[in-house]
Amino acid sequence: MLPRDTSKTDYISLNINDPGTYLKPSRSLWRQWNQMSRFQRNVFWFLVITALLILFYLLPGGTKNVIIDDGSDYVNAKVAQEIPKGDSIPEEVVVDSENQGVGPGGGEVIEEPEFQPEINQVDDDQINEPPQPKPNAMVFHGPQNDRQKAVVRAFKHSWAGYVKFAWGHDNVKPISRGYHEWFGLGLTIVDSLDTMYIMGLKEEFAQARAWVEESLVFHTNRDVNLFEVTIRVLGGLLSAYHLSGDKIFLEKAIDLGDRMMPAFSTRSGVPYSDVNLGTKSAHHPKWGPDSSTSEVTSIQLEFRDLSRTTGQPRFEAAVAKVSEHVHNLEKYDGLVPIFINANTGLFREYATITLGARGDSYYEYLLKQWVQTGRTIDYLRDDYVAGIQGMQKHLVRRTAKNKFLFIAELIGASRDMKPKMDHLTCYLPGTLALGVHNGLPSEHMDFAKELTRTCYQTHVIQPTFLAPEITYFNVQDTGEESQMDMYVKSTDAHNLLRPEFIESLFYMWYFTGNKTYQAWGWQIFQGFENHTKFENGYTSIGNVRNRNNTRPRDMTESFWFGETLKYFYLLFDDTRQLVDLDRWVFNSEGHPLPIHES
Repeated sequence: MLPRDTSKTDYISLNINDPGTYLKPSRSLWRQWNQMSRFQRNVFWFLVITALLILFYLLPGGTKNVIIDDGSDYVNAKVAQEIPKGDSIPEEVVVDSENQGVGPGGGEVIEEPEFQPEINQVDDDQINEPPQPKPNAMVFHGPQNDRQKAVVRAFKHSWAGYVKFAWGHDNVKPISRGYHEWFGLGLTIVDSLDTMYIMGLKEEFAQARAWVEESLVFHTNRDVNLFEVTIRVLGGLLSAYHLSGDKIFLEKAIDLGDRMMPAFSTRSGVPYSDVNLGTKSAHHPKWGPDSSTSEVTSIQLEFRDLSRTTGQPRFEAAVAKVSEHVHNLEKYDGLVPIFINANTGLFREYATITLGARGDSYYEYLLKQWVQTGRTIDYLRDDYVAGIQGMQKHLVRRTAKNKFLFIAELIGASRDMKPKMDHLTCYLPGTLALGVHNGLPSEHMDFAKELTRTCYQTHVIQPTFLAPEITYFNVQDTGEESQMDMYVKSTDAHNLLRPEFIESLFYMWYFTGNKTYQAWGWQIFQGFENHTKFENGYTSIGNVRNRNNTRPRDMTESFWFGETLKYFYLLFDDTRQLVDLDRWVFNSEGHPLPIHES
């Protein structure tokens, strides 16, 4: 080894005691900077810029606007001012005329209300998701004519009985002054939220809102029906959120949605009908291995809206998979049997085909999903149109005497025609009219008008002017003058305060402006007033065929509050502008949800 040459130094000596060292820091720092690699310099600048941005964001400042364009109607939402809790509906209304639709349905939207609760705004960090559009709270003036005032009185009469005798429970029994519990979720309260908001019932809405915040919980170890809870509770909460902007409804909806997701944990993706919200488990119904076709295909509007509102795609993905799966199944000219197995994903062979119970809202949600998504998912539209064509080919029949059009049922492997129609089927005219408004074949409106006429006749022929649950039709001419077009069996003569025909009358009035539909609705409303009203509310009845012996059943279903009275109120809106059907789509329980662009 060569001896080391100590005459040269290959190091730098730094005297830390030399005060001059602190007087010339720039040369040493600059040399260190030059010795850094390009990557190291980039990292340094990234950290500096990030720190500056964080510091800027944390500094106090004015109102921050977040501009989001995800295809929704709500863009560039602003932080609102605080008002006292519970005063959720502003007294004064300033309508932005630019938000009014042209023609029917220019709903009033307040872009910058003077008073809107701070609690009504969703803090994105609270739900741990990306920023989402915040709804502009809508404001309604209350009843504008005598008929609407009569509907509001009916609602308040029913509500008073519920508050007094069944508060916090699912249904009121107005005659015995008790309550009926189904799922233990306060169904009447949640179903009523958007009805009260649309009617401008501030005190009642605030009362219900407080119960939702303080008492509505989903952790009870109890089975519930996926479909019923979705359309009533999830739909009711989401609608109340979109109309009022109150974040408590969205928070509850997210919790509920999470707890219902186990229902989709099946081999086929078709959900089980029953789910336990407390244990987060699901299973097929106790009566058999199948789910109802209408139930598993009529939850998509609500779960999709939950995804679009929260930015959590898993909800929409689960229900979209169901729709796609059913789309790919073999059908009978677009018609579907009323049962489907969640494990195999297959229809029950030779099950009944009907537009009544267990089959009705499958067709409704095909159209409404298409509308909800900005008319962009073509297979939904195509399946709906195919279903209507299948109805006209296989189910449409006429009575022998007056040629009333009705929708029959097909029974068993031989597809025998059964000339009966549930009152539930009377939702169809409104759905047909909605489809025509969205560009589907104009002849569907002729179909809608004829079926509306038949549904009206099911009321006219009864002395109570109330339709029975099921009507049978005479399709063979006996040649007798006394032959009736339709008749009712004693076991089917009950009326449950159902909304389906009132719903269709609303759509027909909204899209045509024909006041005949309002007049028909007023006659039916008088039937409810005369034969179902009691001291503490309104009740379903067991016999529509005898006004002197209606056999009250002592039960007020939550849809009386959530649908029937709401649709009466909208039907009697002479302006046809309370709810804009180009911006909102009603779910199967009458809860309006926003339409998206895609």
